[in-house]
Amino acid sequence: MLAAMAATLVACSGGKSGGKPNFADNEYAVRTVATQSTELQTAYPATIKGIQDVQIRPKVSGFLTKVCVQEGQTVSAGQLLFVIDNETYQAQVRHATAAVNTAKAKLNTSKLTYENSKKLFENKVIGEYELETAANSYATEQASLAQAEANLASAKESLSYCYVKSPAAGVVGSLPFKVGALVSASSAEPLTTVSDISTMEVYFSVTEKELLQMAKGEGGMSAAVANYPAVKLQLVDGSVYAHPGKVVKASGVIDASTGSVSMIAHFPNPDKELRSGGAGQIVVPTADGSAILVPQEATSEVQNKIFVYVVGKDNKVKYTEIKVNPQNDGHNYIVTSGLKAGDRYVSKGITSLTDGMEIKPISEQQYLKKIEDAAKLGENQSSASAFVDVMKGKK
Repeated sequence: MLAAMAATLVACSGGKSGGKPNFADNEYAVRTVATQSTELQTAYPATIKGIQDVQIRPKVSGFLTKVCVQEGQTVSAGQLLFVIDNETYQAQVRHATAAVNTAKAKLNTSKLTYENSKKLFENKVIGEYELETAANSYATEQASLAQAEANLASAKESLSYCYVKSPAAGVVGSLPFKVGALVSASSAEPLTTVSDISTMEVYFSVTEKELLQMAKGEGGMSAAVANYPAVKLQLVDGSVYAHPGKVVKASGVIDASTGSVSMIAHFPNPDKELRSGGAGQIVVPTADGSAILVPQEATSEVQNKIFVYVVGKDNKVKYTEIKVNPQNDGHNYIVTSGLKAGDRYVSKGITSLTDGMEIKPISEQQYLKKIEDAAKLGENQSSASAFVDVMKGKK
């Protein structure tokens, strides 16, 4: 009885084994090539910088006596950042001030002597030689005062350099030097960097070939930059920055070592989300209104070449190489050559095909229906096996 029941259930399941559909026939899903609109996204590694990154370096040597800011603090132009020990420079100012006062006193004395000499010369008490000597002494003291005033201005300027102020508004970077550190203009590392991050400059590179294509297509490099599509910025965590960017500059020099050209895009940064020194990827959209898309499952790759099975008028397949755009979405290829509108190709089940094989074309819906029916037959077979096992256990 058990054997008869098992045979009956297996017969109802179509006699299949392993739950696999029987594709012993030559029916294959075939798709006709048609053009459609699509948008590609090309990604380029990018470096993020503030629109103005200013390295703060001391102009005078000395020990840091005060650090007036913290890392990440927003500062305004002219705000005090650091104080360098200024006792020596204050002494120089006092010395220069004293020298100015001395020069002024000497100048006043020589002026009186010169004016008195003029009166004596007019009264013929002294000769022309004495008058010229007094005039020269007066001129010399005038020059001495000018030199002393210049030295005082230089000393005051050197003293002012002890108070390091921010030349621009922005955000303070790292602070490698602490209070007590000896700094100088020759230090390899700056005191800090102040970055204006209201707008960010994002640097990326394109190949020389891409640059030439852009320039030829737009009638010049300036027009190509002006008409460059809005770009997106993908951050290191995979998220896409909320504000689109605009390409504003292209380098006029090609890097001989890489064959690439540097491009700069500006991104607004109202929430200060982007920081100078960050990294990411520039995503450039490219629209194509007459693209030929082929699902990757309909292709095979051999030695870096892509092939499809093209169906001829006699329903025989031909193993055909196609060229594709290197950029893809992971599901479809954009065909650049090898297929044209109206061609037919096998879109599913290509692993069992051979070149020159004659097939019976069916639609993809029919193909999927065959898979669905086969799956149901497989479920019936599993149910039959389970029923037989149960009945054996009872026996």
